[in-house]
Amino acid sequence: MPLNKLLITLNVVAAISCILLTLKVVYMPFYAKTFLADNYKELMFQCDNVMRDHMIAKNRVLHKKTEEAIKDLEAADIGLLTCHEYDKYRKKLLAYGLTSDDLSLIGLEAIEEKQEDLLMYVQTHEFKY
Repeated sequence: MPLNKLLITLNVVAAISCILLTLKVVYMPFYAKTFLADNYKELMFQCDNVMRDHMIAKNRVLHKKTEEAIKDLEAADIGLLTCHEYDKYRKKLLAYGLTSDDLSLIGLEAIEEKQEDLLMYVQTHEFKY
C-alpha cells in the first residue's frame, strides 16, 4: 500500500508540473502577445519620439548654446524616463516567454499600423539640408 500512495503522489506532482509548464510555455506568451502588445507598441513609439527630441535638443546646444536650448535639453533628459519604462516593459514581456524576434515583429506591426502617422511625423520633423 505505501508504494501505491508514493506512485499516486508522484503522478500528481508530474501532472501539476506538466500543467505549470504548459502555462509557462504556451499560455504566458499567448497572453503577452494578445493583451500586452498594444502597450508595448505605444511605449516603443513614445521612447523613439523622446530619443529623437533629445537628439535634436542636444544638437541645438552643440550648435547654438543658448539658455533656451539648454532648458530644452534638460527637459528632453527628463523625457528619457519614458525609455526606462519601455525597457522595463520589454523585459517583462521577455519574462512572459516572448523572444526578441517576437518583440521585433510586434514593433514592425506597430510601424505598419501607424504608417500614416509616421509619414506625417517624418514630413514635420525631417531635417532640411
